[in-house]
Amino acid sequence: MKIKDDFHHLIDSIENEELLQRYYSLIQKINDNQNGQLWNDLSEEVKEELMSAYEESFDINNLLSHEQVKQQHEKWLRPDNLQL
Repeated sequence: MKIKDDFHHLIDSIENEELLQRYYSLIQKINDNQNGQLWNDLSEEVKEELMSAYEESFDINNLLSHEQVKQQHEKWLRPDNLQL
């Protein structure tokens, strides 16, 4: 349980309420993702679409090469469109 103690100590040492809120939100999102919350938040229609796409991906005729994808999205892959 050392990590929990260390974590509690770290939290107790942070005086900035806004920073604590950001950390809390980040940890909550990570926890939700690990618990499948993202999947649970999807509509049944979107879940069915994703599962259909997943199943279709096993047929090699449905797949695109890396080069085809790059060509289709060339506009968005140009350095002047990338946002860092």
